[in-house]
Amino acid sequence: MEIECCKEFLMDTARTLLTTDSPSGFTANAVAAAEKIAADLGCAARRTNKGGLIIDVPGREHTKKLGLCAHVDTLGLMCRAVTDQGELMITKIGGPILPTLDGEYCRIYTRDGRVYTGTILSLSPAAHVFDDALTRPRDEQNMAVRIDEKVRSAADVAALGIEVGNYVCLDPKTTVTPSGFLKSRFIDDKGSAACLLTLLKLMKDAGTRPRYDTEIHFTVYEEVGHGGATIPAGLDELLAVDMGCVGSDLTCTEYQVSICAKDSAGPYDYEMVCRLVELAKKNGVDYAVDVYPHYSSDVAVAWKAGGDMKAALIGPGVHASHGMERTHFDGMRETIKLIALYLECA
Repeated sequence: MEIECCKEFLMDTARTLLTTDSPSGFTANAVAAAEKIAADLGCAARRTNKGGLIIDVPGREHTKKLGLCAHVDTLGLMCRAVTDQGELMITKIGGPILPTLDGEYCRIYTRDGRVYTGTILSLSPAAHVFDDALTRPRDEQNMAVRIDEKVRSAADVAALGIEVGNYVCLDPKTTVTPSGFLKSRFIDDKGSAACLLTLLKLMKDAGTRPRYDTEIHFTVYEEVGHGGATIPAGLDELLAVDMGCVGSDLTCTEYQVSICAKDSAGPYDYEMVCRLVELAKKNGVDYAVDVYPHYSSDVAVAWKAGGDMKAALIGPGVHASHGMERTHFDGMRETIKLIALYLECA
C-alpha cells in the first residue's frame, strides 16, 4: 500500500479527532466525527448502546471474524466544587499527569450547551504573591480552573450555568510539523484511530478487502477501564491499536510500530504476537517488541468480560504519554503497514 500518498489524509484525520473534545463519558462529538469520515469513505457504521462506533468491513472469506479496536475517549477533568472566589475545583477523568496541566487552557461545557474558556492553575499561581508558588503540590487539592468570565463568587459561576459535574476539556495544542511530527495531547489513542480510518481509505482507493470479515471498534471508555467490555465475545481475534510506549528500558521509538508482548494485565496471545513479529520481519516493517509495566488496554477488559478470542496489541511509538505527547508519521505509517499485513488486505 502506498501510504505516503495518504499522509495528508492521515494527519488531517488525526487533527480532526484530536481537536474534538472527548474525555471519557463525553465522547459523542468525537464518535460523530469518526462516523462522518467513515461514511465519506462509503463504510457502514453502527453505534453501540454505550456510545461507541463499529465499522463493518466485509472480507473475501467468511470463515473467521477479526476485530480491530482503538479508543476515541481521552483524559480530562470534571468540576467537583466551586470555591467562594468563583474558581472550579477539579477531579481527574482517567490519569492525566496533573503537574503538566499547570497553565493549560481549557473549555468548560455546561449541561445546556454553553462553552466557556479558562485556564488550569495552581492555587498559588503568582511568584510575586505566594511564597510556595514553586513548591505547592500540583494535584486535585491544589489546582483549580480560572474561568474567563467576570466571576467573584460561587453565585456568579452558577449564573453562567456552570455547576458540579460539568466537563473541563483540555486544549490539546495539536501541531503537525514540517519534519513529520504530530504533537498533541491525546495521541493516545486518537493517533491510532486516525491510522484505522486511513487504512479504510487506502483499501477503498486500492479496491482491496481484508481476507476475513472484520469489525473496527472505536471504544469510548478505555481511559477509565471498561471500553473493551462492549467488544463481542465471539470474535476469533482482536488486535488493539493503541499507543506504543517510549522511554526507560523500552526499545520502541516514535518512528516505529510497537508490538506489546505483555503489559500490567499480563501477556498477550503468544502465537498472535509471534505472527505479528514474523509479518514485520518478512515485510520490512520497522518495529520493536516491548513490555509495558504501567499499561492496560481494551484487550484486558474484553477478556475479563468473557471474550474467547486471541488478542494482541500494537501501535505507533508515542513519547510522553498522558502528558504533551508526540509521535511521527513514520511510526503511524509502520503501524498501518502492519495492520494491513495482519488483515491480509488484497
